[in-house]
Amino acid sequence: MSVLDLLRPELRDFAGYGSARRAVDPAMAAADLWLNANESPHISPGDPSGEQRRYPEPQPLNLRKKLAAVYGVAPEQLLIGRGSDEGIDLLVRALCRAGRDAVVICPPVFGMYAVSARLQNAPLVEVPLIDGRDGFQCDLDAVAAAAVGNGAKVVFLCSPANPTGQSLTLDEIDSLASRLADRAVLVVDEAYIEFSEQPSCTGLLASHDNLVVLRTLSKAYALAGARVGAVLAAPELITVLRNCQAPYPLPVASVTAALATLTDEARSSARHRVVTLRAERERLLQVIARMPGVRRVYPSDGNFLLVRFDDAETCYRQLLAAGIVVRDMRAMPQLGDALRISIGSAKQNLRLEAALAEAAAA
Repeated sequence: MSVLDLLRPELRDFAGYGSARRAVDPAMAAADLWLNANESPHISPGDPSGEQRRYPEPQPLNLRKKLAAVYGVAPEQLLIGRGSDEGIDLLVRALCRAGRDAVVICPPVFGMYAVSARLQNAPLVEVPLIDGRDGFQCDLDAVAAAAVGNGAKVVFLCSPANPTGQSLTLDEIDSLASRLADRAVLVVDEAYIEFSEQPSCTGLLASHDNLVVLRTLSKAYALAGARVGAVLAAPELITVLRNCQAPYPLPVASVTAALATLTDEARSSARHRVVTLRAERERLLQVIARMPGVRRVYPSDGNFLLVRFDDAETCYRQLLAAGIVVRDMRAMPQLGDALRISIGSAKQNLRLEAALAEAAAA
């Protein structure tokens, strides 16, 4: 079987929308007057350079090549999209028939997997994480059994996991992808991989056409506002996802910001920031773990800490009163006493520590 056999049958030959910028032959590329897309001939006062007058490239070649080099894949294995969120949505829509093909997730986990499944009316199968002595763990045997037993077409794993912080090993991902071959696509969301000592699983793509990896520039590269992410997968699957994508997913400004962020100098700076942030993460973990009223701080491979409190409500409100916003996780399964705290700069973290200490003393 090919991974294409897992797609919704009606999308296997779906060509998508042929936008004015998508099919560009050599003669068109050399032209200097483009009158094919009903664009304005005038420059907007809000865009003195005129760069925004025309529709952007659907998949900017320079950015696609640069991201492929950064992630260690071929350009044809990569689809650029609006953060990881668009990749999640595209995968569910392309693979799951409404009311029939299930999606497997491991809560507590990033909420967009469930949102996309429900929007598609795909049955949602939950295999809860196990909260053990060393932190949360994923029962991969149970995941495989749930996927096969419920006719799942998509299995989402987050590594490092949000909000619980643990990572999967390459051996674990390799084994699960093999078990799901010809049955389901295994999607590994690596939004936080730069903060982990675990290597990316992109090297496994050559061995598993049912493996998909999600990456983003939102976290380690500090471009959350630009909304630039990537789906890494078998070229034939990338082609189908592109056909399902909106005609112009990335604004020109986002592409410009991404290219500037991926220069050698900028990438070196980003790596330095990650090293600094990881050191702050470990220091902050030790500080918070010793505070009164703190039940547990989980080890984390992301740029955040998951913390259980005796009184999470009071702590949350007192942090707000101090002008500090953290993520309230109490509505998620197993996390009725937990807050997720992003790692800030050293100065920001000291302010957080003082506010937490004051909250504990109240």
